Amino acid sequence: MTPSSRPAQPENGQARRLAVVGGGWSGLAAAVRATELGWQVELYEAARQWGGRARALTGQTVQTRQVPAGMPELDNGQHILIGGYRATLGLMQQLGVNLESALLQLPLDLRYADGSGLAVPGWAARWPPPLDLLAAILGARGWGWRDRFALLQASLRWRAAGFSCPADLSVAGLCAGLPPRVIDELIEPLCLSALNTPLSQASAAVLLRVLQDALFGAGHGRWRGADLLLPRVDLGELLPGPALRWLADRGARLHAGRRVVALQRRPAGWRIENQDYDAVLLACPPREAARLVRSAGLDKMDDPDGLSGGLTESGSGRWIAQAEALAHEAIATCYAQARNADGSPGGLPDGAAMVALRSAPEAPAQFAFDRGQLGGPAGLLAFVVSASQGERAEIERQVLAQAREQLGLASLQPLRTVVEKRATFACTPGLQRPDAAIASRLWAAGDYVAGPYPATLEGAVRSGQQAAEGLQASYGLNQAARHR
Repeated sequence: MTPSSRPAQPENGQARRLAVVGGGWSGLAAAVRATELGWQVELYEAARQWGGRARALTGQTVQTRQVPAGMPELDNGQHILIGGYRATLGLMQQLGVNLESALLQLPLDLRYADGSGLAVPGWAARWPPPLDLLAAILGARGWGWRDRFALLQASLRWRAAGFSCPADLSVAGLCAGLPPRVIDELIEPLCLSALNTPLSQASAAVLLRVLQDALFGAGHGRWRGADLLLPRVDLGELLPGPALRWLADRGARLHAGRRVVALQRRPAGWRIENQDYDAVLLACPPREAARLVRSAGLDKMDDPDGLSGGLTESGSGRWIAQAEALAHEAIATCYAQARNADGSPGGLPDGAAMVALRSAPEAPAQFAFDRGQLGGPAGLLAFVVSASQGERAEIERQVLAQAREQLGLASLQPLRTVVEKRATFACTPGLQRPDAAIASRLWAAGDYVAGPYPATLEGAVRSGQQAAEGLQASYGLNQAARHR
């Protein structure tokens, strides 16, 4: 067996103990994978609710106005998954989630309310990539032949280059020369939804990786990479709830509402609150992880046992600096109740579950979702503002005015506006993200950790799984070093 697959058991046959700090999607993915590898997992979450930045809201989380009778729990943000999120969808399936009922599958569709924009036509919905994308480009309503040809040329050029580019190139630089319509109606919506960073500041290398998997890659199961998957259940039941039940059934200890104050280095592992662990995996936000690394004094000490597997404890100071230097972008989600002139529940044009919006400084939302088409009450809409700026009340006012103008929704009652101020890290060109390995038996997981993906659900899940596997492999190397 390889170190990454060998159960983590010492000579006495008892499973090694792992503390996972953070109960978001990366922490849950790490806990599940570590349990599979034979670790006895204990999971700590500072909040009273699991899920991190992709969770269902409780009545205590956000003050609410009057809401429709029977309205289910809302989420802290309206998320879109794609068929290319193979790690995330595979994990959900492993945990017993019925993907067909939990997610509404739509072909790639970035059209506006007037029907213009890019979408895979129904007759090409089953074509393999990239033929489906080719059909979408050729049939893009409102696009001239120059627009179509320029995008086809650019797509082929990116594919020929292996979807790679210089690390310091921005998305704006990558797309220089593309017609304004292509940038406005395709590149900018994709960049904001995937990287949550404006084009002039966003990493072209990371966007190309997303495009490679989404538009040209294979999806999970029968889905294609570019398929849009809209949750029909709240985010708590999409992954956190199933993961917690899976872990509890396998003996993991789960602690919600319990913040880890400090880490203490031990000769053969780590101590948290008088509990000794063979290893610790930090899956909390980067600044919180940096605080815990600093609490152990790792920015000042050398490797005391020489078993860091190539890591140096003095290098933890660099890890702390990189984690603390990350800038962040906000995402706002405005929930509102739409009503028709006769008082009946309203909705998006043509009964759509999702439409793109033309965004501008005074009209900041990029997408609108009809939650009534996704298992929620009729007329409940969600408007997403990526890379949002400004105060909550002003964002809400602007979004409601934008919805009235672009969607013809005359009667909108605001319900909640949720602003996640640190929703994602700013995915900028040449960004130095912290490594997963921090020190001997101390690893990190999170969508901010070094990797090819931006701050997405897929990035979080992949990071958690890979951190658990990396920790397992390094633990085997350390054990071998002890016995030499």
